[in-house]
Amino acid sequence: MLRLEGVTAGYGETKCLKGVSLEVREGEIVALLGANGAGKTTTLMAISGLVRLWEGSIGFGPRPLHRMKPEDVAACGIGHVPEGRRIFARLSVLENLRLGAFCRRDRTAVADDLRMIWELFPLLRQRQHQLAGTLSGGEQQMLAIGRGLMGRPTILLLDEPSLGLAPKTAQLVLKTIQRINTAGTTILLVEQNVPMALSIASRGYILEAGVVVMSDSAQALAANPHVKAAYLGG
Repeated sequence: MLRLEGVTAGYGETKCLKGVSLEVREGEIVALLGANGAGKTTTLMAISGLVRLWEGSIGFGPRPLHRMKPEDVAACGIGHVPEGRRIFARLSVLENLRLGAFCRRDRTAVADDLRMIWELFPLLRQRQHQLAGTLSGGEQQMLAIGRGLMGRPTILLLDEPSLGLAPKTAQLVLKTIQRINTAGTTILLVEQNVPMALSIASRGYILEAGVVVMSDSAQALAANPHVKAAYLGG
């Protein structure tokens, strides 16, 4: 479904990705793991067209994403929930969700998807007229995910969805991600909580200093001595 081949990219003169190749197959949850500064966020931004490629290619089926503008990437079916949530704090919950469907014209289907968001996140329905900036951190993350789903993506890019959340709330968010995947949305997940990510992923990639140093099934990565020592506390 999604394939990166030899992707090199960065900011200014700083090279953050150095020949990254990976793929995401339909129906999977694929975890992209690594320490801070490894290039995980840059990878997602490159897929979304927010970072220009220096070398390599990004394909979404037959479509070359690396030649598209960010808004065209989104229209192709790529949803992106960025690190830090990036909600519109002075808009209501409902307004934030409607903005997630900005490029859609199928109003009946948009209304159906809004009902789906209310079922997935009942708290958001209760607070739909509340300013998004007054929500708790966990509720804001739910809103960010809901906004991403309102674009009806084929694949959802999730950047650190558990960051800054209490363990119980983080577990709830990860279970919700599983439900979204089971309902038919493919997911590329960036997550610093490696045990949690590997518990729901089918496969994973380890990034170190902009290079993919390891890829395997989630089960094999969880059992790998290097992964255990570096990311799972031995």
